[in-house]
Amino acid sequence: MSDDALGDVLNDGHLTAYIGFDPTSDSLQIGNLLQLCNLRRLQFAGHQPIVLAGGATGMIGDPGGKSEERNLLDRETVAANLEGMRPQLERFIDFSESAGRARGLVLDNADWLGAMTLIDYLRDVGKHFTVNQMIAKDTVKSRLDRPEQGISYAEFSYMLLQATDFLHLFDHFGCTLQMGASDQWGNITMGVELIRRTRQASAYAMTSPLVLRADGTKFGKSESGALYLSPKRTSPWALYQYFVRVEDSIVGTYLRYFTFLSHDELLALDAAVTTDPAKREAQRQLAHEVVAMVHSLDDVARVEAAAEALYSEDVVGLDEATLLMVFEDAPSSEISRDRLSNGGIDLVELIADAGLVGSRSQARTTIDQGGLYVNNRRVEEAAARISTEDLLAGRYVLLRRGRRDFHLLRCQ
Repeated sequence: MSDDALGDVLNDGHLTAYIGFDPTSDSLQIGNLLQLCNLRRLQFAGHQPIVLAGGATGMIGDPGGKSEERNLLDRETVAANLEGMRPQLERFIDFSESAGRARGLVLDNADWLGAMTLIDYLRDVGKHFTVNQMIAKDTVKSRLDRPEQGISYAEFSYMLLQATDFLHLFDHFGCTLQMGASDQWGNITMGVELIRRTRQASAYAMTSPLVLRADGTKFGKSESGALYLSPKRTSPWALYQYFVRVEDSIVGTYLRYFTFLSHDELLALDAAVTTDPAKREAQRQLAHEVVAMVHSLDDVARVEAAAEALYSEDVVGLDEATLLMVFEDAPSSEISRDRLSNGGIDLVELIADAGLVGSRSQARTTIDQGGLYVNNRRVEEAAARISTEDLLAGRYVLLRRGRRDFHLLRCQ
């Protein structure tokens, strides 16, 4: 926090706060989730949240956290990305009139930055900061320490554009708090300073930790294994599976970041991690809460039912959409319906052709050792055959070797 007095203001007063999200993709991602939860918490406490979409700044790119220049986006791409983000924001913030003075707002900084002239920008903003101040910021310094990369004037100016946003929201919406991740501290405090210098008024900055994986790497759109909030980018199943598998060392932190459980509930889950970690009670609760918040309770019910069926014969009860969601990353192949008709096809031939084993002799060995499953039912004899009666949802057969090697046959 920029000022210890902020705690009293949050507890006893009413303020308007904002967080900016640059539309560099048509979906927000898990790295943004903590900030969305923070806005939600403020609104629950009676404060007014503003979601600021960076329609203008998204065309420049924030140098924070990046070792090289970002690709510039055109106006059409930025506009399309903003539209993709909007329904995700509505999952977290109440934008209805019934919220009263805590009603959330979605604003686009292109509405004022796009109308600002270069002369106005230099006179009204640029003159209040020295280059010395700007190059001392960590986001800039880290780039200057890489002479082969450097930083363009466009990205160098980003912090002043963000400061201009804070001043505009202060003037027109009474916004006195900007929040963000810890790598935004330098940018946010520039806005606090601009308000102090031009309006002789107080404003606040507050940051929270970057969301990191257990190995210390950050989440992000450009990082490997990115997790998106859009179901078109990351399915509810994939999101659920990620959180249900997180390490014990990080699950308590994630529960505090991403859920609204009570203090006592959190402590009970902490205890469960220590006393009976094999049950993964904390991870399952975390996955439940995140998927419910990001998607819906119906999606939670689907993925939890699928998780129960993953290694059981209950898989036969899954509908086609859930089946495909669960096994979207599993190897698959096609087989004609004719081959499964009139008595079916020899299982040894089938799994060898599917590539689940290297040869027919290996297929027989796997069956003899009890390691082959059809629709999660263990195959007892190598002479078994597969027919249309084994189809799931009318057109699929699920083959499994051992615990994790799945193969989905699609009947045409």
